[in-house]
Amino acid sequence: MKIAVVGAGKLGLKIVNALVGGNHSITVIDKNEAILNKISQQYDVLVACGNAKQISLLKRESIHTFDFLIACTDSDEKNIVIASFAKKLGCTKVIARVRDPEHMNQMDFIKETMNIDHIVNPDLGITLEIYKYLVEKYTLTNGIFSSGKVSLVQFKAKRLPRLIDLSMVEVSKVLPNMLVIALSRNGKIIIPHGQTTIEAGDTVYLIGEKNQIAELHRKVYEKGKYTDLQKVMIAGGGKTGYYLADKLSEFGFYLAKRLSEFGIAVKIIEKDKNRCYYLSTHLDDVMVLHGDATDSTLLEEENLDEMDAFVAATGLDEENLLLALIAKQQDIEDVIAKVSRQSYKDLIERMGVDMVLNPLDIVASNILRYIQGSKRIISYLLIQGQAEIMEIIASEDMKLANTPLKHVKLPDGVLVAAIHRGPKVIIPNGDTEILADDKVTIFCLLSDIGELEKLMTTKRGFLL
Repeated sequence: MKIAVVGAGKLGLKIVNALVGGNHSITVIDKNEAILNKISQQYDVLVACGNAKQISLLKRESIHTFDFLIACTDSDEKNIVIASFAKKLGCTKVIARVRDPEHMNQMDFIKETMNIDHIVNPDLGITLEIYKYLVEKYTLTNGIFSSGKVSLVQFKAKRLPRLIDLSMVEVSKVLPNMLVIALSRNGKIIIPHGQTTIEAGDTVYLIGEKNQIAELHRKVYEKGKYTDLQKVMIAGGGKTGYYLADKLSEFGFYLAKRLSEFGIAVKIIEKDKNRCYYLSTHLDDVMVLHGDATDSTLLEEENLDEMDAFVAATGLDEENLLLALIAKQQDIEDVIAKVSRQSYKDLIERMGVDMVLNPLDIVASNILRYIQGSKRIISYLLIQGQAEIMEIIASEDMKLANTPLKHVKLPDGVLVAAIHRGPKVIIPNGDTEILADDKVTIFCLLSDIGELEKLMTTKRGFLL
């Protein structure tokens, strides 16, 4: 496919890095010639220097011959205009990054009026991931599997103590015909191998036949209760804080009416007074506090130690790192931090933070899934912003097919979790082969998406 990426910032480079392994022809458009020179030296891509809002540039690059254009500059307005112009000039599909909540409230109108196929929002994406982790816990996520015969359950290892200190080989004997596809340890997703052992603080992701998983679910969750979440504190009232508070308060409102034992109290701490006013007038049932979240006195006064969850979502990675550390020292059950720098992400994970999310990873994943389309991937689920569970339909000449899995050079971050073959559900081992028309469930770290792309191409070099 021919793909144009407009904007060579962090997101643009993230997308390029993920796409280069997938037999695509990529053109990067940006006004900064120096950055483009670096990109052309680092990646096998074409570059075009100039303003993509200029119709003359889009025509010069023959945008009508492109399958996709991704507008990801630092301006919502630019992205909307560029995507709209490209579509008008004949580009098959256009994608725009849009961040402003006011724009997102009018997303359907913008898409229809400006003829934009897909809009992505990093802040909304990260918010949904946090919400799913805190509230839904990814538990019994049946909906991603089209066959309806396979389920996924996620639980803390301490809920099933007999698994603690067991290797994956030993777990397979305790839980036959089920597979541990991932462990979350100190905020980092790990794809386990035979000798990987489950530790007491781990979160376990386990896949298997629907009835077996349902039975296991009843053992690890009393009365179908997935979470005890009642009090949440959010540091930072920016876009992520806004979306998250809105989502959680909405959840608390509706769930409190249905389940008497539930109710979520949300507090936001924000430095900017004007932003506080905005939040207080746009959010119902949310306590908005004007102050510095790094002020230990304020945190003590607002009973940080009584919170069930703490989300560090300020605009500064350094602040989020500090706040996550403070929250962990208070023994809060779930501590989540938003970070953009990979180096900080790794550091926070080593601190034992429960969940670390990078908005760029999430939005890049969203874009990749849209580009790949329904012919290749029939469903997917993002896990903690670090990995994906996807379901694909295998073809006869796919590189992944007709070879025992032990002979397929799978990256360390890729795991074939289940195979749906007619009425059968197969939990694979090294001798299992993927056949044509199989529905294959794959777990993949986002860092290995490019390598998985290569395995999902045909032996003739074409995408499925």
